Amino acid sequence: MKTILVVDDEPKITQLVRDYLERAGFGVIIAHDGKRALSLAKTEKPDAIILDLGLPQLDGLDFTREFRKTSNASIIMLTARSEESDKLIGLELGADDYMTKPFSPKELVARLRVVFRRIENAMNMSSEMIRIADLTLDVPRMRVTAENRAIDELTPTEFELLATLARQPGRVFTRAQLLDSIHGVAFESYERAIDAHVKNIRRKIETKTSEPKYILTVYGVGYKFAEK
Repeated sequence: MKTILVVDDEPKITQLVRDYLERAGFGVIIAHDGKRALSLAKTEKPDAIILDLGLPQLDGLDFTREFRKTSNASIIMLTARSEESDKLIGLELGADDYMTKPFSPKELVARLRVVFRRIENAMNMSSEMIRIADLTLDVPRMRVTAENRAIDELTPTEFELLATLARQPGRVFTRAQLLDSIHGVAFESYERAIDAHVKNIRRKIETKTSEPKYILTVYGVGYKFAEK
């Protein structure tokens, strides 16, 4: 059974989310503030986290910053903040996705299933290895090596995005196409989220982010993986 840590300071919301998740077959852990959530995340090691940004003691952005130092488990931000800057900061810190309150509990469950399906699909590809120049992706193990450096920090979303691009070097993907590749369904996530994920990937795999050699920007269109 997959375990989900739900973090929100509103008991009605945590209870609503718990009901839907348990009905869908997930185990649920609840926290109402950021410090308690961080403690539970370290001891219980949840498979995914549903995280509100406006938390007492330690807000959602600070939680994500600390949590990402030790774990790549998926994070879905669940927030009343509608400002684009907050969403982008959360994604750049390592969140995989976000939903804005008021939200659909059914859609939240669907997004979690997409996250876990993505990981399971990768594990079921028993022998897929992607090698482009000095970059290697071991798809079943979700491991990346760049210039003989092991890259262990990619989240499931970041890994899937990198693999999508690397499977077809030179092909130009629009942001909408990349969103579809990582979600598989049409969610509300806006295309700027792709920019945040690409920024994270570059920070982790490139030796010089100002001059990327793997994921290249195609201005006015989207991104492509560099050809050999």
